[in-house]
Amino acid sequence: MADLPNYVVACLHTGRLAFLAILVAAGIVLQILACALYNNWWPMLTVLMYILLPMPLLFFMGSDNSFFDGGTENSWVDFTKFLTGASAVGSIAIPVILKHANVIGWGALAMELSSFFVFVLAIVCYIFINDDNSGYSSF
Repeated sequence: MADLPNYVVACLHTGRLAFLAILVAAGIVLQILACALYNNWWPMLTVLMYILLPMPLLFFMGSDNSFFDGGTENSWVDFTKFLTGASAVGSIAIPVILKHANVIGWGALAMELSSFFVFVLAIVCYIFINDDNSGYSSF
């Protein structure tokens, strides 16, 4: 992208941020629709997990060690992986448990799980957008 003019590069970066905003907005809409359409607000419990899911990545992603290294012996990297995995499992488990207890219906469960996958897609896109090789970082 070195041969592109600066205004084109800035436009591409703005498009990436707009795409992330659209993904997050779609996840929020699905979350609220899962509650509002079925007149049951118990599925909002997963919002706690959605808040916790990116926190370990935000706190420990900028360290000198790569997050996705398999052979690291850094306890902070392992702790970050554990917290991210636990909050991801909790994001799926809460609506499944609510459905199993007949607190929510199948439609609310489907919307909750699709909201989760949209949020995960947004987080993965955020990681790839903030790759250090691209020359663009939000921090």
